Amino acid sequence: MRGLDFSSWQALLSTFFGLATITLIGVGIRLMVMQAVQQRRERENRQINERLRTLIAAYKTLGGSFTGDLMVDPTHLRDLTPERKSSERARRTRDAVEAALSDVILLGTEEQVRLAATAANEMVSGKPVETAALVVSLRNFIRSVLDLEPVPSEVTVPRQGPTRAGAGSGKAKDGGREEGKGGGARGGGEALAGLGGLGLGLKTPEDDGQHDESA
Repeated sequence: MRGLDFSSWQALLSTFFGLATITLIGVGIRLMVMQAVQQRRERENRQINERLRTLIAAYKTLGGSFTGDLMVDPTHLRDLTPERKSSERARRTRDAVEAALSDVILLGTEEQVRLAATAANEMVSGKPVETAALVVSLRNFIRSVLDLEPVPSEVTVPRQGPTRAGAGSGKAKDGGREEGKGGGARGGGEALAGLGGLGLGLKTPEDDGQHDESA
């Protein structure tokens, strides 16, 4: 208060405008800092959400099965022979696992990257791959990021393997296509039948004249 001058109206106005200017500058700086912090936080949240979404998809691919053969067959399409056409589903599973391992190597933690790289090297060398250890690491990481409690130690979770690729999706699409064709054919037949019935009900002037002459 000692630096304020209230001796005259001019001094009072200049003091008021000076205080208002300093206040506005302080508020502006504060808003700029808050906006920068908020943008940085939103960017970090988007990165975390994208990373978490990708790792959850990888977890579902690598650990979607509890039963059956939990190993990944590294056989490539060019290695399939006519006697091994039944390996088509295994090949699709392997392709999905390769994509999931690539995502984990890109966005996973140090431990997950090491496990994924080991699995990828085993696939390249033609060895069957087991993803159970990587699945456990992904599960623990995802639960910690989502602030979920860890899986209780007394709970025994079976070993998990890659999700088996479903069959019959192509057949379902073909069936829908054939059904659409059949529906179109039925619709065309009904339309032609309707036109035929309409033609029966129409009379031309020549028909009327012929009818009068015969009468």
